[in-house]
Amino acid sequence: MSAAPKKIEQKKGNARLPHEVTPKENDDAKIDSLDPDIGWIIAQRVKEYRTALGLTIEQMAERSDISKSMLSKIENAQGSPSLGTLSKLAKAISVPLTSFFRGLEEEHDALFVKAGQGVEIVRKGTRVGHQYEMLGEMRGPQKIVEPVLVTLDERTEVFPLFQHPGIEFLYMLEGVVEYGFGAGRYVLEPGDALQFSGEIVHGPTRLIELPIKFLSVIAYGTPQA
Repeated sequence: MSAAPKKIEQKKGNARLPHEVTPKENDDAKIDSLDPDIGWIIAQRVKEYRTALGLTIEQMAERSDISKSMLSKIENAQGSPSLGTLSKLAKAISVPLTSFFRGLEEEHDALFVKAGQGVEIVRKGTRVGHQYEMLGEMRGPQKIVEPVLVTLDERTEVFPLFQHPGIEFLYMLEGVVEYGFGAGRYVLEPGDALQFSGEIVHGPTRLIELPIKFLSVIAYGTPQA
């Protein structure tokens, strides 16, 4: 007769098979490489919410049932938390899961234009001796800011007047000019600034000291197509 099969005894206690992991260790196992921008945004939002609640990393980890090391890695943008982990964090502090991605869709471009390399534009009423140099526009189908370097180096008795949506900010760089806004007149010298509503008729009314150069920044109230 064949021998009876031996009974395999299992040890009791906290022992587990090599492939088994605890829930918190499973969270740590899901740390992966992540797009730097996404990782940084998530790190900022998590830390922002935690500090607003006055919680330490240990307290936040305990509340959300994830490991302290996992939370530390998330806040330092050192890896990619799973959606399950982010869901735990969201429930622990009562915020929507999507709140951790707030700011991700924002424009991250920076525009750098070397002196003299702006794009020359022609405006209604532009004439010889009046130069308008666009200092760049952010990418996308809509614009909310329009920076222009204006140079006036020839005298004229006829001045173009402008009207447009939004707020305009002028900063005088060189020369002296009398600038009109509605019925008002302002003499601008280097270092002077003028801010006004673009809806009111405005523009240079007298060129006092040439050459004249000033920075014009238009901030539109709503995106312009």
